[in-house]
Amino acid sequence: MAGTGADPLAHAEQFIWLTARVLEQRRFAHLFLEGSADSVETALAAYRNEDGGYGHALEPDLRGPVSQPLHTAHALSVLDSIGRCGGLRVERICRYLTDVSTKVGALPALHPSQRGYPAAPFIPVVDDPPAELLTTGPVVGLLHRNQVWHAWLFRATDFCWAAVDALDQSHPYEIEAAVAFLDGVPDRARAEAAADRLGRLVREQRLVVLDPRRPSAYPVPPGYAPGEHHFPYDYARTPGSLARRWFSDGELESSLDHLAAEQQDDGGWPVNWRQWAPGTALEGRPIVTLKALRTLRAYGRSLR
Repeated sequence: MAGTGADPLAHAEQFIWLTARVLEQRRFAHLFLEGSADSVETALAAYRNEDGGYGHALEPDLRGPVSQPLHTAHALSVLDSIGRCGGLRVERICRYLTDVSTKVGALPALHPSQRGYPAAPFIPVVDDPPAELLTTGPVVGLLHRNQVWHAWLFRATDFCWAAVDALDQSHPYEIEAAVAFLDGVPDRARAEAAADRLGRLVREQRLVVLDPRRPSAYPVPPGYAPGEHHFPYDYARTPGSLARRWFSDGELESSLDHLAAEQQDDGGWPVNWRQWAPGTALEGRPIVTLKALRTLRAYGRSLR
């Protein structure tokens, strides 16, 4: 890892205190400094709207106050990370998800209410957006994994199964969403079979860098930023993920070595997607840093 001699976690901590929003500061404290879950939930509440969804640039690439599915998915992942994904808070979120779902009962990537507010150019605002596995899959998988039962989940789960079964030509973020769904859905036998097929697809279509020393040897999908590659750890964030079976021990370990080495001189990890505004990159890096630290810790890598 890059740095000035400090251990990786201490180096990352300085980066978080220096650059992160209050939410990411409190998440770091909860994850690594025995900070309280209550303080994380209090910070997250600032992004919640009266409709039960979340807005206010919680997901940095979408600006403005309005609730959006991507913001709300982010909020659910925060609640999951602190063991608070249940009860009335999630009931309110599910009501919001019901209200913004398409005719097929699943989530669009971007609700038209975003119109008039700044948003990343690679997330277009359209009047009648289609349902997307990219948005719906992680939410459905997370809710199932937390044993949340709500009427919204029935049609949304059916949508995800159909979308996963239909995947042929894909791209890394869509595969990540499919894995998040498959890791949480109750039908484990069907999930394992689907994951096995997707693992072959990922390797056949070269959607993963298996040799971090030669990233330029792997194609970058159309529409992605130059160098916006995906590695085994992007799909298998924990050893328990179904995507872990896609990679040999050597492939996974070399990717984790690469992830550790990506820590920058300031203690944070870089964003590799297209940067379209200074503030979004600044807010995105602490989020990416937390994700990197959690992944390394999940695989037993020493952070001290």
